[in-house]
Amino acid sequence: MKKYFFLGLLIFIGAMQLSAQNDLLNILDSIAPPPKHDKVTAAFKTTRLTNLQTTQTVGKGILDFRITHRFSNAGVSSNGGVHTLYGLDALSDVRFSFDYGITRKLQVGIGRSRQMENLDGSLKWKILEQTTDNTIPLSITAYEIASLTPEKESQLYTGTDSAWIQSNKTILNRLTYTSQIILSSKIGRLTLVVAPTFNHRNYVLRQTNTIGHGRHTSVVEDETNIPALGMGFRFKLTRSFSIIADYFYVISSYRKNNSTHPYYNPVSIGVEIETGGHVFHINFTNASGIIENYFIPISPDSWVKGGFKFGFDISRGFSLGKKAEKSKPW
Repeated sequence: MKKYFFLGLLIFIGAMQLSAQNDLLNILDSIAPPPKHDKVTAAFKTTRLTNLQTTQTVGKGILDFRITHRFSNAGVSSNGGVHTLYGLDALSDVRFSFDYGITRKLQVGIGRSRQMENLDGSLKWKILEQTTDNTIPLSITAYEIASLTPEKESQLYTGTDSAWIQSNKTILNRLTYTSQIILSSKIGRLTLVVAPTFNHRNYVLRQTNTIGHGRHTSVVEDETNIPALGMGFRFKLTRSFSIIADYFYVISSYRKNNSTHPYYNPVSIGVEIETGGHVFHINFTNASGIIENYFIPISPDSWVKGGFKFGFDISRGFSLGKKAEKSKPW
């Protein structure tokens, strides 16, 4: 009888100890910090692919200096060929820009382009960041760029009635804007990006395009507001080498099947190379302009007709002051 009594007592004491241990663990769990959701890193090496912005912003206190160069058309059918060294003897656009990180998530930028002598200012804000455990599966960034062209009136208002110019000319006619919401997701070595885009031009020459056939024929004018959808990817092959590509689907009735003034959706493909603190992009694209305010409404060259251009850009980040992040901005 005593044997069973002591055996029961041992079982009771063991159960009490196990219960106390579980209670202690529950208390520790209740006061312990929640599990950390690490942010996805190195989804992109720079703030843009070729034509398309990425969700990346420069780091706090980092100044990113970028030179972008785009030559002219390579194909003979698009005024290229051997006599222009397949476009290398001519220049389509060149841009110098500076982007500065006010915080880790907010950057401001300025730039100057050859096309239309555009002077631009931009703002980029990282709203949401993807986490490694996919609790947050996407990164979301908002981007806004405004540009002003100081072109001569004879260039800006080509084809416009002189009487209209005298009564309607204003500095506001020289402004163009583009807004984007950029979404990206990194899946292993592949990062996908999509960007709903809206372009607005204050001044547009009232050119028309006849679309449809027979009873369904209609005449449409060039639009001041042009929606577009940008999409692209970056595929990392090695630590310092990646393939990049992007595409813009431009939504415009005036630009659809326009035989008088043909327009095409901008497409680009290239490679990304990181060497030390520099990031190089080498690419081909049919977009003649570099900033969104130009290449979305104006891309008159076709890949099929040899209207693709060789281009490259190089970016370099500089740390300014003690507030600069110790790690790389990417």
